Amino acid sequence: MLTYALRRLLIAIPTLLFISLVIFALLELAPGDPLASQPLTIPPDVREKMRAALGLDQPAWWRYLLWLKQFFWTEPLHVLDGLLGTSLSDPTQRIISWQFRSPAMDVIWARLPQTLWVVGLAYIVGVLIAVPIGIVSAYRQYSWFDQIGTFVSMIGFSVPTFFTGVVLIIVFAVNLHWFPSVYDTTLRVTDAASFWKQVKQMVMPVFVLALYNASQISRFMRASMLDNLGQDYVRTARAKGMSEKVVVLKHVLRNSLIPVVTVIALGIPTIFGGAIITEQVFKVNGLGQLLITAIYANDLPMVQTLTFIFAILTVAFNLLADILYGVLDPRIRYD
Repeated sequence: MLTYALRRLLIAIPTLLFISLVIFALLELAPGDPLASQPLTIPPDVREKMRAALGLDQPAWWRYLLWLKQFFWTEPLHVLDGLLGTSLSDPTQRIISWQFRSPAMDVIWARLPQTLWVVGLAYIVGVLIAVPIGIVSAYRQYSWFDQIGTFVSMIGFSVPTFFTGVVLIIVFAVNLHWFPSVYDTTLRVTDAASFWKQVKQMVMPVFVLALYNASQISRFMRASMLDNLGQDYVRTARAKGMSEKVVVLKHVLRNSLIPVVTVIALGIPTIFGGAIITEQVFKVNGLGQLLITAIYANDLPMVQTLTFIFAILTVAFNLLADILYGVLDPRIRYD
């Protein structure tokens, strides 16, 4: 398995380089000027100096190489900072956001906790709810529990998150006044009162995202369980006298988790990408909202950095899912 992992890591290097080239080329060909939002009264010579300060006077291929150099720049004492595109010892080795006039990774690190709190917790809650529902729905197929679970899953997966969020705001924030409609990103948990306030403002966005995630994953879990419950090895295990609990939870569940692990692992990078629509509805100052504002402001360094980070996370968790296959199914060997 170690050889397989190393081989996949080596393949990931040219893959990420190609992805970075595609990201840079698409944003380079996109219409718009980063200085378009500046006042028209700025003299032409000053505008040219501003373009030179942003590096827009350089050819595209040179700016691409500089961007890669800044993103992967490493130094002996600042390896982690280099991998994140920053270098604390040399401010010139930072990817500067045009919109915020500060290193892109500094802005991303400032927004990341809000995204992890809301989107990350929602994903964990969704997985914890979806897996048991999928197992019971498959084992008790066509029962009242399966019918209700299917109905709720179809609603949660079909209804857009922005509609669900608005409905919750109208019912629980406007009419009942149970929860705040706007997420306060400046809140700091220092005591029991602030902790309870943090919990209350997280309930609605977490519920919206958890419902969507659980609806999707539970359908995969149910379908995978149904496919394995009819296999020959299940009948053999029952014929040997194994208890139903051992057959379902040890044999069927372990094999059924293989496709579900793929869905869960590939969904983890979306946590760091943020929930763009939900963050807009509840005014969560996370990475999803950061990406939207960067696109509107034509902040190419920020958009490039965020998109490339998402690509790296997707490749990494795809590799993790492949490795977990061998852990879940002993028949899988990586030779």
